[in-house]
Amino acid sequence: MTPSLRMRPPRNQADPRAVAWWTVQALLLAVPLMIAASLAYWLLTDRSVWLGAIVIAFGLVCLGFVVLAPRAYYRVERWEVTGEAVYTRTGWLTQTWRVAPMSRIQTVDTVRGPVQRLFGLAGVTVTTASAAGPVKIEALDRELAAELAEHLTLITQNTPGDAT
Repeated sequence: MTPSLRMRPPRNQADPRAVAWWTVQALLLAVPLMIAASLAYWLLTDRSVWLGAIVIAFGLVCLGFVVLAPRAYYRVERWEVTGEAVYTRTGWLTQTWRVAPMSRIQTVDTVRGPVQRLFGLAGVTVTTASAAGPVKIEALDRELAAELAEHLTLITQNTPGDAT
């Protein structure tokens, strides 16, 4: 009889500065939407009360998204690297668990967008031959991301397999 395998959450959490980074990203999405809704209300309608209430409700939903979504995402974003694989768990509405065996890793890249750089953050992208796409570890301290990419590169070079 084969023992059942129970997946546990990966051990590592995103850097705490990720909340600020994700908040800025949410603002960059929400503010233009709120401005567009307000302008449309003022310029394209007869400014009825019920439509104004809808625009205000939309603005409050956007504000809630900006405040709550980054904190919720921080609570669930997890990653871990072992000698055998890279593990990630992402998503707060739909959770995605990804496992990339070391023998399947083809490339390891670090990613630092302009807003990430402001917060001293970076991400690591682990590419495999999977149709599901790369495994991404986001919101790491930039130095940790560089060390992790180097560590993964060393492990995968010493791991037998054809990375396909």
